[in-house]
This record gives sequence, structure tokens and C-alpha cells, in this order.
Amino acid sequence: MAKKVAKKDTPKKARAHAKPEGLSPLQVHLYDTSGASVGTVDLPPVFAGDVRVDLIQRAVVAFQANRRQPYAAKFRAGMRHSVRWPGKGVGAARTPRIRGTMIGAQSPNTVGGRQAFPPTTQRIWSKKVNEKERRLARNAALAAIHDGHLVSARGHRFSGKVTVPIVVQDALEEIESTSEAVDLLEALGVHEDLQRAKDGTHVRAGRGKMRGRRYRVPKGPLLVVRNAAHVRQGFGNLPGVDVATPSGLNAEVLAPGGNPGRLTIFSASALEALRGW
Repeated sequence: MAKKVAKKDTPKKARAHAKPEGLSPLQVHLYDTSGASVGTVDLPPVFAGDVRVDLIQRAVVAFQANRRQPYAAKFRAGMRHSVRWPGKGVGAARTPRIRGTMIGAQSPNTVGGRQAFPPTTQRIWSKKVNEKERRLARNAALAAIHDGHLVSARGHRFSGKVTVPIVVQDALEEIESTSEAVDLLEALGVHEDLQRAKDGTHVRAGRGKMRGRRYRVPKGPLLVVRNAAHVRQGFGNLPGVDVATPSGLNAEVLAPGGNPGRLTIFSASALEALRGW
């Protein structure tokens, strides 16, 4: 009888963007402007929180709703006609007609007529979110950017050798030109994500293209620095790239559309500003 050979335990295939060995759960690499790792840095405790997707989506919807402006139909829209009703007994529907013709007008079921229930300025679009919920949503979005699987699942493309969030020395805040900004992103291994945002830029469908938002640009990397106005000179022209300060972080900036896990790049001093959150 043939002797059974025990199967060897084969190691499971490593997932993309797995946590590098030798680092603690709250530790990431510190990079210089050439993309080389020059040490490690401990993340603030806020990155160890729970990823509450429900709170993130609730806060993002509130941000979007509170930006809506009231609008309504123009006064007497669809009612600017000289109309008459021919009366009963003439074998015609009881629809107001333009005087001298049998063309229906003004009624909601006619071409060019008024709306039955037009939008009014009295409608309240805003949504209330408690301050504690808003803060928990922001902290949950911060915890999500430390999960490489969530960042990758959101569609961002970056090198599997880097740790997220990407922390760069403060020399990042001295970059002024767009060419230097592109060189930095290439050195950090996130230039492919920049190309994804550029290729995904397209003209918006429908009438939205005529209302100040002609192009739709996918969200790319987020830069968090202490001096956003200075850094925006070099990174502001790159498609999909946003620049923010630590005080300007919220659930919508960190998780656009309510989808957590945005690819984020911190300067070392900006990361230190998050301690105590």
C-alpha cells in the first residue's frame, strides 16, 4: 500500500501593499525628497481607531447638503399666457387654451405649462451632525488612510514598497515648482496615481457642464502640510491633487464621496500636529 505523503504547508500569498516586516502597527517609514527611507516615525494614536464607515458617510453627506443653496422656479413661470376655457359642452377637455386657438397652455399637463409642484426656497437642505460625531468621523477617516488595503481598494495606485500614510521630511514644504512636485511623486512611487487622475479627467455629462463644473477630475493624492499656500504653488496644477493643513482636515477631505482610504502624504511637522487628537 502506498504511503501517504504529508502535504507541506505552503505559505499564503502575500497581499499587495502588506505591512512591511519589522515595523509596529503604528510605525511607518520616513522618506526624504529623493524617495529614500531615512528612518521610521510613530503615528499619532488617532490612526489606531476604528474605521466607522457609517459615521464617515453621514458626515460627508452633511457637508455636501450644507453647501446647497436654495432655488425655486421663477415667479409665474409657465403661466405667462392669455388663456381661456371654452366651457363645457364643446367636446373638448377642460384644459386652458391660448386665446383664439385650441393649443393647451398653463396647465401642468401641457407643453410649456407650469410645474405642478415646483421647488421652493422654503425647503431646508441642511443636515445636522453633532460635533462629537463629526470628530469621530474625521478620526475614522484618518485611521482608514493607514490601511493599505483600503487605499488600494479605493482605486489609488502606488508602490507596494511604501507605507501609508506617506510621511516626508519637512523639505517637502519648500517645493515651489510643478516639475519638482512631479519628481517627488515619482520618487515616492505615487506618480501612477497622478496619471490615473489625469487619464480619468473628462467632460461632465448633462447641463452640469454649463454651471462652472465642466470637467470631472478623479481624486488623487492629498498633501497635508503646515504651509498650504506655499506648497499649493507647486502641487496646485497637478490633476486630482489637493493640499490641506492639519486644521483643515475633515471627513470629506480625507474620504471624498464617503469612501474611506484616500492616499495621503504628510510632512513630518504636519503629522506631529495631529498628536493629541
